[in-house]
Amino acid sequence: MLTLSKYSIGVGDRFAHQARPQLEACVEATHAGVDVVPVWNKSFREHSIVGSQPPSARAAAEKAVLDLGWVRPWHTDADHIHLGNVDGFIDCSDFFTIDVAENIGGTVDAAEVGAFVYRHPELLQKLEIEGIDVPVHLTQSDLNHTVRKYLPAVHAAGRIYRHILSARRGRPFITEVSMDETDLPQTPPELLVILAALSDECIPAQTIAPKFTGRFNKGVDYVGDPVQFEQEFNADMAVVAHAVAAYDLPANLKLSVHSGSDKFSIYPAINRAMRRFGAGVHLKTAGTTWLEELIGLAESGPSGLALAKEVYEEAFAHREELCAPYASVVDIDPAKLPEPSMVSGWTGEQYASALRHDQTNPSYNLHLRQLLHVGYKVAAKMGTRYTNMLDEAAEAVSRNVKANLWERHIRRVFLGV
Repeated sequence: MLTLSKYSIGVGDRFAHQARPQLEACVEATHAGVDVVPVWNKSFREHSIVGSQPPSARAAAEKAVLDLGWVRPWHTDADHIHLGNVDGFIDCSDFFTIDVAENIGGTVDAAEVGAFVYRHPELLQKLEIEGIDVPVHLTQSDLNHTVRKYLPAVHAAGRIYRHILSARRGRPFITEVSMDETDLPQTPPELLVILAALSDECIPAQTIAPKFTGRFNKGVDYVGDPVQFEQEFNADMAVVAHAVAAYDLPANLKLSVHSGSDKFSIYPAINRAMRRFGAGVHLKTAGTTWLEELIGLAESGPSGLALAKEVYEEAFAHREELCAPYASVVDIDPAKLPEPSMVSGWTGEQYASALRHDQTNPSYNLHLRQLLHVGYKVAAKMGTRYTNMLDEAAEAVSRNVKANLWERHIRRVFLGV
């Protein structure tokens, strides 16, 4: 089995142009004394929108690794895959995020529920789990309900995992199971049931992505109670450690935080939890890189700024269409979006200030940021006009991409500074 390192970061790259500055941020981490492994993640949906193919993500990563002489591990993630779209990733990915959120609450035979409960009488006991002050206890009714709810998702994960295993023909890979894109968070006791079921299904998951309490909106800070999040995150880490020992799951199994980019108010809690448990975390930064591209374009000069303004104008005009696929992870107040006519008069500094995630800057606009986060389809339609401009503005773009990943994410999560 390919083993994922303790600290890893999912570096999304919509247009496969920023692998080098992303890797440079990881180089900075090694200089600071912490190894953070880059995982270039891109979903089938992103490839479909941009018009790219899965091998392009690996090719960009390979070039960056070669150019920088990176000798530490790195991976490419087939992000949020299903049975219907995984085949295109088989040969070019070594990390598979199996997304089974849509299977939660599906149909399951009563006999299968009964068999699971029979296999796991320990789940009906008051479990003393190190790191959780109060014993974890599921009543018979609680357990039956939880199993009915999540067993269909775990069974779906098993089918997808075995398909990948067969198609890879002995080539090792890393498995993540994702259940985050759903309405309700999973409680620590529910997570324990899920992990027991993953073990029964013989899925060697190295990361598990539950849905946490609070809102994880795209590209903006956490919305919720950071104190409550920290309590639940610590409990989840304790459950993971317990499940590894109890159910013979991979020793390096760790939590994966999806839509984790820019959740600055909970980064300290994540860092404290890692230090408390001696555990790792996989953080997915998703579309943050694409936003840094726009900031770099705006700062690069008149041509780049004009293109960045055009992207906003089009995104504003098609905001309902762009936001629809991300409805559960964006909260945009249309009244707080600046009119394109106003943006057309902005300087590069004004555009960058509105978009850059600096909450101390009074010009920062989280509504504009969310809209542009989901608006990469606009740039995709521009084709080479957009990517050629990225090349022309490479210095400004790369500077922003690297600084964002290193300063705002890696340092805060993995170093706690």
